[in-house]
Amino acid sequence: MFTLKVSGMTCGGCINAVTRAIQAQDPQAKVQADLPTQVVSLETSLSPGLAAELITDAGFPVSQ
Repeated sequence: MFTLKVSGMTCGGCINAVTRAIQAQDPQAKVQADLPTQVVSLETSLSPGLAAELITDAGFPVSQ
């Protein structure tokens, strides 16, 4: 499990977009996002780098 700081999430739709981006590569992934802190917690077999790339590609910048 690891966390990423994800910018630009403002609503449930944003969380769904981030979740879909991760689960497209790892359908078993567990994704939890906290909108106030802009932190996404991931339990996935993906590397943090790949997860960050997928989230960024979905339109949400990731800072580490």
